[in-house]
This record gives sequence, C-alpha cells and structure tokens, in this order.
Amino acid sequence: MTSELGFRPIRTERAYADALARISALMGKELDEAEDKEFDELVPLIEAYEKLHFPVGRPDPIDVIKFHMEQAGLPLSDLAPIFGTQAKASEALGGKSDLTMKSIRALHAQLGIPAKILTRHGNDLPEIPPGIDFDRFPVVEMARRGWVGKMTNLKDHAEEIMRELVGSAGGWEALPNALFRRGSEKCAKSNADLHALRAWCLHVLCQARRAGLEGIYRAGNVNPAFLRELARLSPLEEGPKLAKLKLAERGIAMVVAEHFPGTYLDGAAFWTIENVPVVGMTIRHDSLDNFWFCLLHELAHIACHFQDGEGEAFIDDLRFQERYRQRDDEREREADEWARESLIPYDLWIDHPARVDPNAENVASLAQLADVHPAIVAGRIRHERDDFRILTRYAVSGKVRPLLMGTRA
Repeated sequence: MTSELGFRPIRTERAYADALARISALMGKELDEAEDKEFDELVPLIEAYEKLHFPVGRPDPIDVIKFHMEQAGLPLSDLAPIFGTQAKASEALGGKSDLTMKSIRALHAQLGIPAKILTRHGNDLPEIPPGIDFDRFPVVEMARRGWVGKMTNLKDHAEEIMRELVGSAGGWEALPNALFRRGSEKCAKSNADLHALRAWCLHVLCQARRAGLEGIYRAGNVNPAFLRELARLSPLEEGPKLAKLKLAERGIAMVVAEHFPGTYLDGAAFWTIENVPVVGMTIRHDSLDNFWFCLLHELAHIACHFQDGEGEAFIDDLRFQERYRQRDDEREREADEWARESLIPYDLWIDHPARVDPNAENVASLAQLADVHPAIVAGRIRHERDDFRILTRYAVSGKVRPLLMGTRA
C-alpha cells in the first residue's frame, strides 16, 4: 500500500538510506505545505523499518538495579532486606541467581523500579488474590512430599511455586470459594491454618484433574443404594481400593493426601473447574470405621448439597464436630445420617442387642447382618456411648493408609 504522496513501505537498505537522506534535507530548510506533508509521511515509514530491523532490547534488570543503587547512594547491605540476606543480594546482582517474584515486588515497592523492567517477559506484576500471603504456604513440606519440584531457596520462590500449582489446579477460581474467606465456621473454630488448607486443596484438585476417570458423573450417580454398596466393601482387605475404583466408574475422583499440621482435616468434598466431583481424604485417623464413615459422609455432600458443581466446599474435621457436637449445620447432620444409614441401617441398629449389650458375639452378629466389618459396628457403639475404652479389640488401625498411600506413616 502506498502513501498519499506515493511513498511505499521501506523494505531495503537502499530505500532506507534514501529516506534518511531526504529527511535530513527537509530538516535543514523551511518547509512548504507539500514538503511538510512529505515529511509527515516519511517519518512513520522510517520508524516502521527501524522497529523491524533495529529493535531496541529491554534494559538488563541487574543494570537497572545497579543504576538505582548508584543514583540513591545505596550500598549492597541496604538490599539485604529485599533479597533476604546480603549474600543473596550479592548472588542476584552478580547474575548467579534469578530475580524471584518476591524480590521483584520488593524492588518495585522500595526502589520504584518499574515491574516491566524486572520481570522475565516484561509483564506487570500479577495481582495477589485477597487473603493470600505466599510466604505462609508450606512449600518446603510440599516439596518434601513431592507435590512440587525441589529447588534451592524454596521459600524465596513460594509465589512462583504456588502460581504454577494454581495453574495446574485450574486457576484461582478453581480453589473452593469458602477458603478465600476467613474460613468456614468449623475451620475458624478449630484454628485451621488456611494457607496449609489451601495448599492441600490445590494438590487434591491437581490430582483429581489427572485421575483419568472411567465414567462421567451425572446427578443421581450417588444415592443411598450406591453408598450401601460401598459399605459392603468394608469387610474386604482391598475394600478402600475397590471403593476408589467404583467412584471412578461413576465419574468421581477420590484423592488421598496427607494433611498438614494445623489443618485438622479429615475429608473434603468439592468440584474441579470442569465440574468433576472430588472426595479428598487425609486418613488422619487411620482406622477402618473412620475411613468408611468419612468417605460416605463426603459422598453424601456431593449427592445432597451441590447443584451442577456449584456451592461451597465442605471441609470436614469430624473429630472437632463430634467433640463439640457441632451439628448446627443441617447439611452436616444430613451427611452424618446418610453415612450412618449406609453402614448400619436404622432398622438393624435399633432392634439389635449389640446396641445395649456390646459384647463380642453381638458385635459379630450385627456386622454379619449389616454386611460390614465388625470395626464399623464397634465404632458406632463407641461413638454412641462416647466411650472409647470399650471394644478396643475391634479398633482396627494402621490398615488404610498403607493401602492407599503406600508405606508412609
């Protein structure tokens, strides 16, 4: 395309040289109307050619930092708070380590250096979601568990590590909304570490998205009959594994991941961003009766308390709820009822002598009638009576975690 005066885009060095010569000639004289128009048309053509063939590179971030230090008269020691230590500041300015998001934010805030100059791709600093403090995520423990990659100075790279994990989980919007608030009533009362809880949920979401489920979840996939079917797997040694496979057949991801200290977490129910229901479990208390009750409790939440993947997350500390009789939430009471009825139907429980005379023979009899492991009957009795000194011979522990999580204690 030619200009109004017939000038074509500059494509060769000769045309570029001629254009520069003409501009130089015009700049040395008083221009008439035609020459003024010619000048206005040649300048953008020259600039376009120069932008293509002589691009101006971004300034080196380290050079910029050193320039600001020189202008402000800052010694290296003054950068120690920005980088963590004077040694880390020396490494960064010597090109031996990359600038982290943490140091870039500090350099931008304290020295006023534009973020676009400091970031790797010349971008602005990404916003930090409300309530998020990257320094509070347990990245060292996450790396020890193999949840994130190992690197030197993990804490300095907390933002990069967590943003990568968030991306794998489906973005910040994938994280259960309840966790962005101060916390659910249960979490607040149990003083849960919300950043550790977020980290756990993000890991579970990542694993759920990679689960390769056989089926697609549809409303009604989880119902009392299905939960009763799962409960009947409890007498089998491989029962927990078989339950996980059955859930996958119905499009439900079951993810087992160790809890973090300070989260007081037994189980959770939420959805991936693709509307795949997820049951997360910690096996914090490794007993058969706790595992099966917790699993069925979370499945009841999925069946009863979500509509097409919408709704708050259910993050359950079952021991806390039990200890303080925290059943003011009708949804928790309903989930409890589903779990109890699935394990030992009410009509069997209310009429059986095990309820009032919990001896070994009665426990075995009710377990056989309900088609569940005797540990579940014993657990129900111990909970109903609030007496955990009885029927200890049935407190089967240490079996589920090795089965679902390997040999980790």
